[in-house]
Amino acid sequence: MGKLLIVAGLAIAAIGLLISLGVPFGRLPGDIVVRRGSFSFYFPIVTCIILSLLATLLLSFLRR
Repeated sequence: MGKLLIVAGLAIAAIGLLISLGVPFGRLPGDIVVRRGSFSFYFPIVTCIILSLLATLLLSFLRR
C-alpha cells in the first residue's frame, strides 16, 4: 500500500508540473468538442484513452 501511495503522489506531482509548464493536458487533438450557440459539449476521449494506458502500465509495473 505504501508503494502505491508514493507512486500515485509522484504521478500527481508530475501531472501538476506538466500543467504548470503549459502542456495542454485535457485538450488533446481527437477530443470531441461541440459548440452550438450557448451550448457546449466536451468529451475527452483521447485523454481518457491515454490515462487508461498509463494507469494500466503503472499497475502492471507495481504488480511485479
